[in-house]
Amino acid sequence: MSGDLKNLKDITEYNCTFDYKDMEVNGFESEEAFLKDKIEKRKKYDDGKDLKGKAAAFEKDWFEDRKDKYEPGFIAYFNEQLKDKNIKAGTNPEAKYTLNVKTTWIYPGYEVANVEPAKISATITIYETTNPSNVLLIIAFDKSIGIVKDYRGQGDRIKGAYEKLAKNLTLQMKRFL
Repeated sequence: MSGDLKNLKDITEYNCTFDYKDMEVNGFESEEAFLKDKIEKRKKYDDGKDLKGKAAAFEKDWFEDRKDKYEPGFIAYFNEQLKDKNIKAGTNPEAKYTLNVKTTWIYPGYEVANVEPAKISATITIYETTNPSNVLLIIAFDKSIGIVKDYRGQGDRIKGAYEKLAKNLTLQMKRFL
């Protein structure tokens, strides 16, 4: 951790941003290698083609779930946890402070015969929006295990990990608010 959670005491609103650049995927050299593997496995069932559209759907969902599930899940959980303190996060570039979630590692989990929740590691940086060099806090979370809700969809499992990340962050923040 760099900075101090006490620096956040009087902040009531955050612009929330997300960064997935150079994110590692558990068991793979890169995110690209992960996607290639998963897409090829889906094509394998269609004689090397994508007759049923599963490969294209997997790749599309992998990226769209970020905006459709992970990010809203993090923001909603953050806001729910801090509503009694009148603190909120959202997509608001006009907010004086930005809370950036940089995902550094992800494990999508699975649901076959057994269930394994998703996990993520992330670095959260809070800084002055108009002066990004004025960093108030940098805090890293390692392998936050997803909140269990719906295991069937990979996007829902990963969303649970972002909710848990928000929970972990807000628990730390509450100690100083």
